[in-house]
Order: sequence, then structure tokens, then C-alpha cells
Amino acid sequence: MDARPTAERREFASALRALLATENPVALVRGLREPGADRATPALWKALADAGVFGLAISPEYGGSGGSLQDLAVFYTEAGRALCPTTVHSTVVAALAVDRLGPPAAKAEWLAPLTSGSVRGTTALWGARDAAVVAPVLRADPTGAGRWRLTGTADYVADADVADLVVVSAAAGERTLVFVADPRASGVTMEPLAMAGGHAAFTLRFDGTLAGGALGEVAPTGLRRVANAAVALGSLDLVGVGEAVLERTVGYTKLRHQFGRPIASFQAAQHLVANMHIALAAARLAAHAAVFWLARGRMATRETAIARLHAATAARLVTLDAHQLHGGMGYVTETDLHLWTERARLGSTLGGGADVAAGWLEESMENKDEC
Repeated sequence: MDARPTAERREFASALRALLATENPVALVRGLREPGADRATPALWKALADAGVFGLAISPEYGGSGGSLQDLAVFYTEAGRALCPTTVHSTVVAALAVDRLGPPAAKAEWLAPLTSGSVRGTTALWGARDAAVVAPVLRADPTGAGRWRLTGTADYVADADVADLVVVSAAAGERTLVFVADPRASGVTMEPLAMAGGHAAFTLRFDGTLAGGALGEVAPTGLRRVANAAVALGSLDLVGVGEAVLERTVGYTKLRHQFGRPIASFQAAQHLVANMHIALAAARLAAHAAVFWLARGRMATRETAIARLHAATAARLVTLDAHQLHGGMGYVTETDLHLWTERARLGSTLGGGADVAAGWLEESMENKDEC
């Protein structure tokens, strides 16, 4: 495996960084945390759709760019660096789920609107606290003519308030089916959850909600593979967060003077920065390794576990040391440092924190044929 980015991906990263700097400035990130803010972010959404972000890993046959998860990895890193709204991530993962789990007819119906950005999506396919939990969240009862009624509760659905569809699993007897459901359909109630850092997540309750045909029957391994991809990509979002925090911190230590010299000249500060850099380098390599193998069709549970272990650990270390190096300035919101810290705190737990990932690693060692 060669984790070094190709020239094309370096150029793509540079273009994305410029786009996000223009369309997703810190002022917008701050504004989205205010009550009543427009979470649809139409200008940013259009710019990302025009750049092909939503279809990076989708075949051109279904409106995508024909790239791979490794191309999505580039976006996720830059998204973390720029604090790109998670509504984008939710739609990207919804498109991945349809592509990986759906038959050709379903792909033809849903992927084009998702990849073009004209439709927004989210998922309810695995546990928010443990992505290895892929048991169906709803019950599906047939009504005839290929239609179903969905009943049950999806406990954590990110960005459901702006989603046009939710990809959700349901038990139909002994089978697990995947549906594309309307979160605003009759019989669905949406309740907001209290979340830190301006993140929006909801409980969706389905009470005999009528749904069209299922995408198809799926095995737990299929769901787990998509869940692993989401966790591995999310780990790269954390890497991007860490990179931004490290850059801001290094810049601050060069400007801040104490005892007549920049605090960057003190060995104690240099050691902290070096530790931040080392932790990020390990997290970056581990996350790219997971994406590399997932892109080649492997389950990659071991690699995904290692990626999340390193990314969650690095996110905590980097943000904590950044606040310490900023001193008192690190604890006032005017510095904006807290925005990255809260993103790191959220991202390092969604789908599973370091402790949960350690359990995945143990699982992968016991089931070598499923790695």
C-alpha cells in the first residue's frame, strides 16, 4: 500500500481547500450555530455539487465521477479542516449506501439526484455509538403490490431536518431489507436531540409509514462494510480537524511572546507541537490504510478499528494541547479554536470512540476471515 497522495489528488485537495475557504468561511460556521440559521447552505451546496463531491465514489453510469473512496478521503480531510457542515457528509454516505446496497434499478432512481445535489439524504443503518451494530432498526410489514409499512424508532439520524430521504434498514421476518424512506411522510415524527457544537440529530419514529419497494435484502456484512467506510472517512475528517488546529497553534506560538521571545522558541512548547504532529501523522496513515482496503472491496474491520483508535486519540491530544498552548486565549470563543474542538469531540465518538474501536480490533483478530 502506498499512502502518498497522487499529484491529481494533491491538486484536488488544493482546489477543495480554496473552494471551502470561499464558500464555508468561519463566519458561516459560526452562523450555523445560531437559532434559526439556514442549515441548507445553498451557495456552499451548489459549489460542492458543481465540484462533483456528492458523486466522487459513484459510477458515471449513475451520475457520479467514477472515482473511489480514496478520492472521497481527500474531500473528508479538507472538510474537517474547513469544518464543512455535516449535512454534506450525510448525503455522501446516503449515496454510498444506495450504491453499495441497492440493485441497478434503485441506483438508477436515486443516485442521480443524490450525486447532483438536488436531493439530500441521511442514513439510519448502524449504531451511532457503535457502528458494528447493524441490526435492523425498524420492522417492515408487506401490504401487497410491492409496498411496505415501516414501524419502529431510529434513535439517531443525523441532519434529518434537511434530508429529503433516509436510507434505513428494517426487519421483514428473518430478512433484513433496506428502504429509502421519506422523513416527512405521514406517520413519521421527528424529535430533535440535544447535541454539542451545533450538530443536529433527530429521533425518527415510524408508525405504520407507507414505503415503496425495498432496495433489496442485505446481509449484515454488507451493512458493516458501508459502516466501516463511513467510520474510516470520518477518521479522515478528524485528521483534517487536527491539521487545522495544529496550523493555528503553530501560528499562535510564533506570534505570542513571553519573556521577550516567542513561546515557540521554548522547548516545552516545541515538544507539545511535536507530539501533536506525530499523533496526526499516525492517524493520517491509519485512516488512509483503512480507506485503501475498503476501496478494494475488503471488509477492513481491523484497519478501520486502528484508524478510529488513532484518529480519536489524536483528536483529543491535539485539541487539548492546542488550548494549553493558547493559554487563556484558548478558552475564549473569539479565537474560534472551540469550533474545531467541538467538531473533534463529536467526530471521535460518532460510530464509536477509541474504546469501542478497541473492541472492533479484538473482533477482527478473532475472525480473521472477515477482516
